[in-house]
Amino acid sequence: MPRTALYASIVLILAVAAAVVSFVQGNWLGVVWVLLAGVSSNIAWFHVRKERLAKAAEAADPAL
Repeated sequence: MPRTALYASIVLILAVAAAVVSFVQGNWLGVVWVLLAGVSSNIAWFHVRKERLAKAAEAADPAL
């Protein structure tokens, strides 16, 4: 897993925890945490997919 994807996954977990705490306390600021979790999830998925495609391209054509 690329380092950027790992960091984004950590941010995802922390953002979800912060959203849960915010909503339990009755604070609507949790919506911002949910949005941050969505963005970090997309970043993590993008970098994992990018690495997977790069490895597949390298296996198909080792000259790259």
